[in-house]
Amino acid sequence: MTAIRLLSLASVRPTPSLCASRHVLRRTQATVASGEPTATATNRAQATLKRFWKTVGIETQVNEHGGEHLAVMLDKRALKTPSGNPLLVPREKALTATLVAAEWDNQETQLKQHSLPMTSLVSRAIDAFQNSSNETRLEVHEQLLRYLETDTVCFHAEDPPSLVKQQEMYWEPLLAWARDTYDVKINVTTGFSLKPHPKTTLSTFREVLKDMNEWEIAAMERATYTSKSFLIALALVKKHISVDYAAQLAHVEVNSQIKTWGEVEDTHDVDYHDVRRQLGSAACILANHQA
Repeated sequence: MTAIRLLSLASVRPTPSLCASRHVLRRTQATVASGEPTATATNRAQATLKRFWKTVGIETQVNEHGGEHLAVMLDKRALKTPSGNPLLVPREKALTATLVAAEWDNQETQLKQHSLPMTSLVSRAIDAFQNSSNETRLEVHEQLLRYLETDTVCFHAEDPPSLVKQQEMYWEPLLAWARDTYDVKINVTTGFSLKPHPKTTLSTFREVLKDMNEWEIAAMERATYTSKSFLIALALVKKHISVDYAAQLAHVEVNSQIKTWGEVEDTHDVDYHDVRRQLGSAACILANHQA
């Protein structure tokens, strides 16, 4: 095994803002040790909801195709996905490996499943999307395209004026980007029903999904489900918008309601952070950084 140099786990907190951070973090040599992989630690953790590991590290391993990948180690044993596949990420995704390791290192006595967004997203990419033509992936493509038919940014209000202004300011530029970038027609409505988008639009976006690698499609799925918008997710995956801006796009109507009626404690504030955590994980998994 070969030692690698990565971001120190002690200096990393797995927050969405980390992806956009330009601060230089302390770098140390990651823990490297040999040992046979255990049964999937994610399943064991989910079953017990208790921390059973003492140390977390990262090492370089060679996958079945002979390529070098990064493995997250719990007590010197490689982490696996819920399906039992080795949780390996390419060396250029050192940030992803570091964030996954940090999630496990930051767990306390009781496991908090919601604090493993990177682990679950990486596992999803590996378990479901590595084969670009498998049935699960093709089903996900169609599920995501159905979100386009009810896309948040396609349903515009006629009042109050403040909401109309916010929708125009945030949503119109996004719609223009999607139309111009992919040369498609996207319908919008001010009513309760949306005229179906042209078949050519769906065909174009279907090809866009097919061209995505496993990391991109996993990010696309999470971002779509989180934002309730195919177009917001696509702009985030294509790095046209930031995590915070994607969250603002998704919450135009909610933010308008908050300005009018005020914030509901333990609801709006929790949702604010959860949306950014989920969208942040989608953005982080797309970041490349050579180890």
